[in-house]
Amino acid sequence: MNVLMTFWEFFANNFLKTPAYFIGLITVVGYILLKKQWYEVFSGFIKATVGYKILLVGSGGLSSTFKPIISALSSKFGIDAMVLDTYIGQTAAQGAMEACGKSFSQAMVLLLIAFVFNILLVKFQKVTKMRAVFTTGHVQTQQATFAFWIFFTCFPNLADGPMLVLMAVLLGLYWAVGSNLTVETAQRLTDGAGFCVAHQQMFGIAIYEALGGLLFKSENNAKKFEDYELPGWLSMFNENTVSTSILMLLFIGVIMVITGKPTLAEFNVAGSKGNFFFCIMDNALAFAVYMAVLQLGVRIFVGELTNSFQGISNKLLPGAVPGLDCAASYGFGSANAVTFGFIFGAIGQFLAIGILILTKSPVIAIAGFVPVFFDNATISVYVNAKSGAKAAMTAAFVNGLLQVFCSVLAAQFFTVGDVSVLTQTASAKGWMAMFDWAVIWPAFGVVMHYLGYVGVALIAIILIAIPQLQYKADPEGYFLCVEDWEAYKEHIAKK
Repeated sequence: MNVLMTFWEFFANNFLKTPAYFIGLITVVGYILLKKQWYEVFSGFIKATVGYKILLVGSGGLSSTFKPIISALSSKFGIDAMVLDTYIGQTAAQGAMEACGKSFSQAMVLLLIAFVFNILLVKFQKVTKMRAVFTTGHVQTQQATFAFWIFFTCFPNLADGPMLVLMAVLLGLYWAVGSNLTVETAQRLTDGAGFCVAHQQMFGIAIYEALGGLLFKSENNAKKFEDYELPGWLSMFNENTVSTSILMLLFIGVIMVITGKPTLAEFNVAGSKGNFFFCIMDNALAFAVYMAVLQLGVRIFVGELTNSFQGISNKLLPGAVPGLDCAASYGFGSANAVTFGFIFGAIGQFLAIGILILTKSPVIAIAGFVPVFFDNATISVYVNAKSGAKAAMTAAFVNGLLQVFCSVLAAQFFTVGDVSVLTQTASAKGWMAMFDWAVIWPAFGVVMHYLGYVGVALIAIILIAIPQLQYKADPEGYFLCVEDWEAYKEHIAKK
């Protein structure tokens, strides 16, 4: 048993927590199963790993550039509150667990069991109708920690063994069902690239797409961001790089001017100790730079991974697709959808925070860059592709409101005695405010809190039923969507 745990810790620390190497490992396994030559396997590993690292440079650059600006804005107005951020939220949940006598290693065991369960659900897809394997290891680590805390607050007296089993069933189902919900929509967006989303807003994508189709149904042929062709001098906005840079110059410029150079300098915002105009220019233009880097990484690793995954799909998990980081979608969707998703999501968050302050809420939230960008940009990309620009901007704005209000309520609700994510150190008061973890999982928690084990069973039944309903809606095309994209498009055209 000790040997197995040592191996698991090595695997978790060096692969799951380092997604580039996890993607590289999947690529190696896939190509070996396809009986590729050793040099093709090695080349695939390099391209997949380097491509993912390039994506991380882009997404990490976005965070490191804009996170201190958002923090400086909060400091300017003297807001001392919990932070809406995935990493700070994970730290807060981990601290709360430890204060109750639980350990982070238990969350890692939960991750292992849930991941194996996810694979088994896909292995028996003829019965379960689940097609997606959640491969985003660093996100799994965050979610296992947070799921542990939510579940533990509902059943604080349950023994560790039964608790881990029940938690693993729900978390494994969430990974399999949530990523499976995004299969068709990701295939449409990417024209059959062969992956789906495995991140923090899988249910969010499905819900906002459905609402977009209902509320904007008179605009089935509505213009998407990429369809707008502006005349005259406005034609410069037709170029994504130019439009992104100008929009961010206005949006970030206003925030930086309001915040002021001295406060920005305190938070070491890039260029804040030099000329203020060029400081604003550098930070605004950095958005376009890092988006271009991110999209380059996507182009390099996605093709390699999806090609190699055919080996896993053919030999081990027939009809399966890998679930990837939400940022992988940005190389296929409209760049303006990403930008406007961020802007309208931020407006929604800032408005909600303002309402909390004006109403003297006992808990105030600070906008965190990861949810306000990646959650809203992803939802905007997918809603834009299906229902147009207006639906995308509306979805991002509403999502920004929900991220704040639901997270504040959840942070106060899930407690054990006097311990919560709000009782930790000032630097670690937070909630993982992405849609699924601000809305869906708190809803799961409320059901479990009031209905106990009946609530656990009810949630499991609902999750199991979702892919069955998806399959029933289109039995002929359901698996065809991942097995033969061109045939699936012909099937949809005939329908």
